[in-house]
Amino acid sequence: MDDEPLKDWAERRDEKIGRLRAVPMVPGDGPRASHLHPDAPRAIERWNGHTWEPYGFAADLAEAKAILYPESSQPPPPASVPKPLGSGTGKHRKPPAPR
Repeated sequence: MDDEPLKDWAERRDEKIGRLRAVPMVPGDGPRASHLHPDAPRAIERWNGHTWEPYGFAADLAEAKAILYPESSQPPPPASVPKPLGSGTGKHRKPPAPR
């Protein structure tokens, strides 16, 4: 058998501690995928290394995504301003070359 060392397994398991997930709070045993019930409230759960434990609450999918992915809620960096085209009438005009 090709078993991995226990140390490697423990490191992989510990990397996941603190991971968050959002679970839709919908009645019944039906599908719980986020895209099926975007307006349903979400329970935010945190992995403690052994089980998922309650961590927080979100009113809908958008709020849950803001909690799970805070880096994506920051505005993107400003786009660079394109250089103006040179004079002329061509479809494939290029900006003037630097001197």
